[in-house]
Amino acid sequence: MTATTESLHLPAGTAAVGAYELEVTPESAGWAYSGLRVLDLAAGGSHNFDTGPDEVVVVPLEGGLRVTCEGQEITLTGRSGVFAGPTDFLYLPLGTTATLHSTGGGRFALCSARARRRLPVRYGPAAGVPVELRGAGRCSRQVNNFATAGVFEADSLIACEVVTPGGNWSSYPPHKHDETSDVESELEEIYYFEVSPGPQGQPGFAYQRVYGTPERPIDVLAEVRDRDVVLIPHGWHGPSIASPGHDLYYLNVMAGPGEERAWRIVDDPAHAWIRGTWESQDVDPRLPLHSPPASSQNGASRP
Repeated sequence: MTATTESLHLPAGTAAVGAYELEVTPESAGWAYSGLRVLDLAAGGSHNFDTGPDEVVVVPLEGGLRVTCEGQEITLTGRSGVFAGPTDFLYLPLGTTATLHSTGGGRFALCSARARRRLPVRYGPAAGVPVELRGAGRCSRQVNNFATAGVFEADSLIACEVVTPGGNWSSYPPHKHDETSDVESELEEIYYFEVSPGPQGQPGFAYQRVYGTPERPIDVLAEVRDRDVVLIPHGWHGPSIASPGHDLYYLNVMAGPGEERAWRIVDDPAHAWIRGTWESQDVDPRLPLHSPPASSQNGASRP
C-alpha cells in the first residue's frame, strides 16, 4: 500500500491532543522512534510532563521559559520567533518529570526519540549552535545544527532547523535515509513548518515532496501552511519549496534503530548533478537570516 499525502501531511490543528497543539508519537505516526510535541503556553502558564521512554530536547519556537527537572531550574531565554536566529535549548533524559513555566508565554517544541541510554540534563546555549549555509543560488538555505550528530550528545535523537528565503528550494537535491549501510542511515523524520507572513500579514505557503521506490512506494505532494507537519517514514524527500515573499522554516526531528547515531544520506541519482552547479554560484545574500556568523559549505554532501 502506498503512503499518501492524506496520511502523512498533518495540517495545523489536526494533530492536537490535550495541552499540545501538535502531538506526533511513534504510535500515532505508525513507526518506532521519532516524536514531536508543540506546546503553546499563555503568559504565566505552566505544564508538567513525563519523558517516559524518550529523550527530549526542549526548543523555544517563540518566547522563553523556565524548566524545573531533577532538582535543577534552568532558564531558556528563547527568541522572538523562528526567523530570529538560533535559540538556546535543553536536553531532558528518559524517565524523568519536568515542569515548564513561561512568564511571558510562548510556543515550545518538545523533540523526542526513543532512547536506550540515560544521559544527564544539559543546557545548550544559543551562542554554541553552529550555523551553516548550504547550497547556493536558489538552493541556498541556512541550517541551525543545534542537536545534530557530532554537535550535541544524545542517545538517538538528531534535530536541526532549516531556514529558507522566499523563492528558494531547500532539501534539494532529493535525498533519503531509510536503509542501513556505509553511506546511509535508517532514520524516521518529522518536518514541522512555519511560514513567514506577507508585509500586511498575508498567510504564506510552501510545498513538500516525498516519493518512494517501486519496492517501497510513497507519494506526497503537500501544500504546507504555517504549523503544518509532514511525516517521512522512508523514501526520497525534497524539495521543500518556499513561495516568493514568504521565508520558510522547518524543524527536523530524526531517529532510527541504528547503534550509531549518524546522519548519512544518499541523493536521488536523477538530481544529484545539481550540487555541481553550486560551485559557480554565490550563496543567497539574504543569508544568514538574523543569525551569528555562519560558515559557507556550498559543496557539502548534506541536504
